[in-house]
Amino acid sequence: MRIRILWPAGQAVATLWSTPTSAALWEALPIAASASTWGEEVYFGTPVSVPREDDARQVVEPGTVAFWTDGDSLALPYGPTPISYGNEYRPASACNVLGELDGDPQVLRTVRNGDPIRVERA
Repeated sequence: MRIRILWPAGQAVATLWSTPTSAALWEALPIAASASTWGEEVYFGTPVSVPREDDARQVVEPGTVAFWTDGDSLALPYGPTPISYGNEYRPASACNVLGELDGDPQVLRTVRNGDPIRVERA
């Protein structure tokens, strides 16, 4: 499964792995939301509500496509957050890992707080 994430200044494509949360997100597409930023993370609400999976993680690599179950949000890290140690990416709490961005996650630097964002099947 591949998705396209679009915002006014750019776009990214991601590959989703076969997980229960990825399947739920896929079924909900397309979605539109307002972007939020937290350190070097872009996140935004979705209509998807799922439980935390057994392999949910709190530390992931930049470019990971994660689902923050505490906020029903897609989380896209490209660097450290305010609670990270060093250059790790540490979301506010453990997230379900859905896949990874294709290409350089630094493209997410162009997303601004409040930007309209759309996720669709690629």
